[in-house]
Amino acid sequence: MEVIEIKNNIFWVGAVDNNLRHFHGYTFATPNGSTYNSYLILDEHPTLIDGVWENFTDEWLVKIKSKIDVGKIENLIINHTEPDHSRSLPKFIELNSKIKIYGTRNCQQSLEKQYALKSLNFNVVKTGDELQLGTKKLKFLEAPMIHWPDSMFTYCPEEKLLLSNDAFGQHFASQQRFDTEVDLDKLKHEAMQYYANILWPFSNLISSKLKEVENLAWQIDMIAPSHGLIWKNPQTIIDLYGQWTKGATKARAVIIFETMWGVTEIMANTFAQGLKEADIKVKVMDLNKFTKTEIITAMFEANGFMFGSSTHDNGVLPNMAGFLHFLKGLKPTKRIGMAFSSFGWGAVATGEIEKYMAETGINKAMEAINIQFHPNEEELKKCFETGKMFGEKIKTNLNSLA
Repeated sequence: MEVIEIKNNIFWVGAVDNNLRHFHGYTFATPNGSTYNSYLILDEHPTLIDGVWENFTDEWLVKIKSKIDVGKIENLIINHTEPDHSRSLPKFIELNSKIKIYGTRNCQQSLEKQYALKSLNFNVVKTGDELQLGTKKLKFLEAPMIHWPDSMFTYCPEEKLLLSNDAFGQHFASQQRFDTEVDLDKLKHEAMQYYANILWPFSNLISSKLKEVENLAWQIDMIAPSHGLIWKNPQTIIDLYGQWTKGATKARAVIIFETMWGVTEIMANTFAQGLKEADIKVKVMDLNKFTKTEIITAMFEANGFMFGSSTHDNGVLPNMAGFLHFLKGLKPTKRIGMAFSSFGWGAVATGEIEKYMAETGINKAMEAINIQFHPNEEELKKCFETGKMFGEKIKTNLNSLA
């Protein structure tokens, strides 16, 4: 993809990764690929902002060289040193060893540890620091744990441009570069998926940072993140982040299950019928048919979760165990939940599920249901009625949060 001028003498020089299918190891499914966004500012003191994933280093350098000789770039701004943004930097620094580098103290430590780079011309910046480029200047705002300790935002007041790195991003490979060029509902979904699977546990920090940006009275008419599309209508994503950081939920339930012989699936579908009877929107999601990414995204706006597993080796099935562990790290508070299982001779799976729920901050709304071997008519009726009651519990919980 060609270099694109996003603002006056500010250019996107990033890379589109159409083939990426997993991110953060295998924790995030990316069927739509992603981008690694890097930006070049041509001014009296030419400046590069962030790098790309190492597989795209050569392509990135070609883009940069189409606008300026690499050796003439004076400043390198590093908003975040995670490898998808920094693995290209050692080669760049090798080509421009005198480059002045700007980032947080944690950025410096991370950069030096990851790449064993020595004798760098590194300049530690803090919130409120500025860098004059010529006709433009850059302002810096530390943003630790959004989502690494080294993270920061960079702002260009002359262009009303916020370079936010991972915040406001999406894993969305596209030949388009702006929100105005794609289906907005799809883009919002991708942004929510990114938030739910990566930024959810940092919601309080993000909320505080949004207020800090507001108090700085920065005029922003474009947000350029490090993944996905650039927001020409930034208020769209700012408003969504404002909602998401509050943990607002809807009258929805997600039933997540794993099964050996189909019994927990029968239970899940019967619970769903009861929930629908209570006017609750519900999704039934088999851990072996949906990705963790899809399930977490569905759970993000739901107020109630039901977790079910066949009993296996005195516990839950392996995929359920891994999912519950992953969910715990996302800290989905203000939700209610319940456990269910099928078993042959020891109903122990629900105890493990409830333990995870407690550790995760999901409030147990109802007692677990365990069915031996196969449900009879009476047990299926109980599952249906339990679904209805769980739906009413969701309504009660939503009212208590209003």
